[in-house]
Amino acid sequence: MEYKYCNSLIEFLKNSSSPFHVVDNTAKILEDNGFNKLNIKNKWELKENSKYYVTKNDSAIIAFTTGKKSELTEGLKIVGAHTDSPSIKIKPKPEFEDEDNYLKLNTEVYGGPILNTWFDRPLTLAGRVSVLKNDNLKNININLKDPLMIIPNLAIHLNRDVNKGQEIDKQKDLIPIIKTLNENEDIENYLINLIAEELKVDSTDILDFDLYLRDTEDPIVMGSEKEFLNAGQIDDLGMAHAGLSALLESNTNDFKLLVLFDNEEIGSNTDVGADSPLLSNLIERIVYSLDGNRADYLQIIENTFMISADMAHAVHPNYSEKHDPTNKPVINKGPVVKISSNRRYTTDSYSGGYIKKLCNENNIPYQNFVNNSNERGGSTIGPLNLRHLGVKSVDIGNPVLSMHSIRELYGLKDHDLVIDLLTAFYND
Repeated sequence: MEYKYCNSLIEFLKNSSSPFHVVDNTAKILEDNGFNKLNIKNKWELKENSKYYVTKNDSAIIAFTTGKKSELTEGLKIVGAHTDSPSIKIKPKPEFEDEDNYLKLNTEVYGGPILNTWFDRPLTLAGRVSVLKNDNLKNININLKDPLMIIPNLAIHLNRDVNKGQEIDKQKDLIPIIKTLNENEDIENYLINLIAEELKVDSTDILDFDLYLRDTEDPIVMGSEKEFLNAGQIDDLGMAHAGLSALLESNTNDFKLLVLFDNEEIGSNTDVGADSPLLSNLIERIVYSLDGNRADYLQIIENTFMISADMAHAVHPNYSEKHDPTNKPVINKGPVVKISSNRRYTTDSYSGGYIKKLCNENNIPYQNFVNNSNERGGSTIGPLNLRHLGVKSVDIGNPVLSMHSIRELYGLKDHDLVIDLLTAFYND
């Protein structure tokens, strides 16, 4: 079976190896579709029936379209997702020489990855480098394509109990090796020199970096019916791509907005996270630039609806007892409405009912997700963003297996369906 957005999703994932690449990739797609970039530091002069986008700190991006000024107080339609994924990050001055003549790189964990999935895989580096150029600090994205390093497992002959379960020491066990050392080889600034050679800059001009380990294997379509996608960073780049595709597919001249926050995996409490005034400030700037006032802004907030789009847990066929007994989302059975009585998701009966109404009107199957009552579960950008915005909101996502693994399993039919749903939302 052919899936409409499969190739587009794969290309998006391949070009989005870090939050900085997600933003750069998204910006290029937006510009190819007639969106104009705004400088977040400048005053804006927006026009009716126009397309814009703005970035912050190279890792968050907001795209929006405007309709008629007279319709502004009717509110906005917002889809939100995030650019970051759990990973392993390189520390400053990472080089240290192993006593057995390997060069290793010091790391720390970003977010909550499934750590054992990072072992024995060819890894590379992707992220951002801050370079001094003509007395100005410039950020340059870097994605080293070749396999550079690996985190090797200890052989079972030396660790006979490994298959009984083993705690991973983050400071000891997650250290990749990058090369063997020659006698008296100078390893100081080895990584900086490698990066400088790639970027063709002077190594002394590299002042800092945000670099993440990345799997080098491309996304793979798999399964006997070719219905699954096995890839890294599906959480949450699947929803980022879905929101972007829906924004471009929607055909109404209306006030629509897509926001991709950063740092969701570490709590969102940064200047580019959902627990910041980033989105509320931007909406207020839109209002004022279109000759609205504070009273208009407050009215708009009450008429705005947001979809917080993040991945949902598919029922694991080997661990069914970990899931709610009556709400078990299955891959390729449709988008998931995420519900929590403690409001770790923003869904209530009205917002959930609205999404289900849209699904019914557009022949889109849907599923419910509720945590097993003995499991705490996670949260997402929705509740955090509502601290600052206070709009009506719902949390949805697509079911995925192996969430937070270096390789996650996703349904291609679900991806088409959620884009249909988000497009219907924008067009409603």
